[in-house]
Amino acid sequence: YLQWFILLSPHRPFQASCYYFSKDFMTWDDSKRNCTGMGSHLVVINTGAEQVTCRESGMNYCIGLTDQEKEGQWRWVDETPYNDTAAFWRPGEPNNASSENCAVMHVKGKQNTHGNRNWNDIACFKRYNRICETAALIL
Repeated sequence: YLQWFILLSPHRPFQASCYYFSKDFMTWDDSKRNCTGMGSHLVVINTGAEQVTCRESGMNYCIGLTDQEKEGQWRWVDETPYNDTAAFWRPGEPNNASSENCAVMHVKGKQNTHGNRNWNDIACFKRYNRICETAALIL
C-alpha cells in the first residue's frame, strides 16, 4: 500500500506522510472506511504546518476527528491524543448543534472566513470530500 500512495497521483507527500485528497463525496463514516480500505486513515493533523498543507488543497474535507463515542471527548482515528491547544477550530466550534459529532476542514466558500482556524463539527451523515493519510515510504 505504501508504494501505491507515493507513486500515484493525486497523492501528495508532506514530511513523513502521504495524503490522498478525494474528489468524491462520502459521509464521515464511509470516508473512514474508504481510507482504511486503502491502507490509510482519515487525516490526523498534528501541527500547524500540516494544517496549512491540507488547507491549501482548496476543498472542504472530512478529517479524522470525532466525538461519536462520548460527547465532548474528541478523538483522532489513529488514537493520537487530542490536544485542544493544537486544534484549529473556527471560533465558537465545536458547538454540537444538531448532534454534530464529526469534524471537517472548511476551506472553500463562505465557511472559510478564519484562515487556518477552519475546523467545524458537523452531523456525521453529511457528505464531504476526504483526506486519507498514510506513512510515507522513505527510500
